[in-house]
Amino acid sequence: MKESGRKQLWIALSNFYLDTELQNYQYLHIADVCKEIQCSFEEAKEIDRTEVFPVLYKNLLSVAGVWDGFDEEWLVACCSKNQGKKDQPFFKFKNYIKLLIAGGHFKENWKSFDQIVNPK
Repeated sequence: MKESGRKQLWIALSNFYLDTELQNYQYLHIADVCKEIQCSFEEAKEIDRTEVFPVLYKNLLSVAGVWDGFDEEWLVACCSKNQGKKDQPFFKFKNYIKLLIAGGHFKENWKSFDQIVNPK
């Protein structure tokens, strides 16, 4: 995947972490980005779990979190840093703890994504 495609994906996935209820069109936008950059949904989920979630999970726990969008330069810089560290044992351990704290949100986002993008 080209770096520009990965940046597009990080920005699209950041919608999962806004302090608002996502609408169907937002899930479909994420699906469209995946298709455009030729990224499977499973690969996008892994990128979310290891590169985006560790940066933005705290917004899900905030009483008054960001609801209108994250600064894209900051987001790309943080996700890029995580991309380089995601295979390091200490990073994996910290992310495991974060998933224990807010992993329910992560799972719900992807469950909703699957229900909307792949209706049965």
